[in-house]
Amino acid sequence: MLVFWKEKLVLLSVPKTGTTALEKALAPLASIVVSDPPELKHAPVYRYNRFFRPMFEKACKEDNMETVAVMREPVSWLGSWYRFRRRDFMKGRPNSTHDVSFDEFVEAYVRGVRPCFSNVGSQAKFLEPRPNGTSVKHLFRYEDQAKLLAFLQDRLDTQIALSRENVSPPMELRLSPRVETQLRSRCPAEFELYESLS
Repeated sequence: MLVFWKEKLVLLSVPKTGTTALEKALAPLASIVVSDPPELKHAPVYRYNRFFRPMFEKACKEDNMETVAVMREPVSWLGSWYRFRRRDFMKGRPNSTHDVSFDEFVEAYVRGVRPCFSNVGSQAKFLEPRPNGTSVKHLFRYEDQAKLLAFLQDRLDTQIALSRENVSPPMELRLSPRVETQLRSRCPAEFELYESLS
C-alpha cells in the first residue's frame, strides 16, 4: 500500500496485479509505504476501512482520501498464482502447485474449503465496498496498463517507468472449458466486477 498524502490518494495492493513494480517506481514519492507484513501491504478494502481510513480521519483530520487499485482478468489472475507457487523452491511445501495441473488448481479453488495450495483469496472480496460507503474510487484493469499509468502520472505529476518485479515463471496455461465453466458459475462476482470495468 502506498499513501500519497498531498495528492489524497491511496494505492491498494491487490496481490498478483503488478503492484510490486508500482511500489518500486512510486515509493520515493509516497508519504507512507506499507511494504511489510503482507497482511498490511496487501490490505483489502475492509482492512483499509477498519484501520487506515479512521487513522486518516481521526488523527490527521482528513476525510477525502481516494483509493485506487488494479484488478486482473480472473483466469489470468489464478494462472499467475499457479505459476508463482510453482517456483523451484516451493517444491515439497504445502502450498506448492508442482504436483497439480492448472485445471486441478482451479477445481480446488472453487471448492467450499480450499486446500492450502489453492487458498489465494478473491479479488472481488478484496475490492468489496463496505456498508459505510468506503470503496475503491479508481479501479483499473491490469491488462490496460496505459490507462492506469496515465491516471497515476497525471495525479502524481510524474513520469513512471516500471520494471519487472516479483514475476511468476513463464508457462503456457490453458483452462479446460469444463473447469472454466465451473469457475464462472461458482465465482461469478470475480467476472462481473472485472467485466464492469471499462
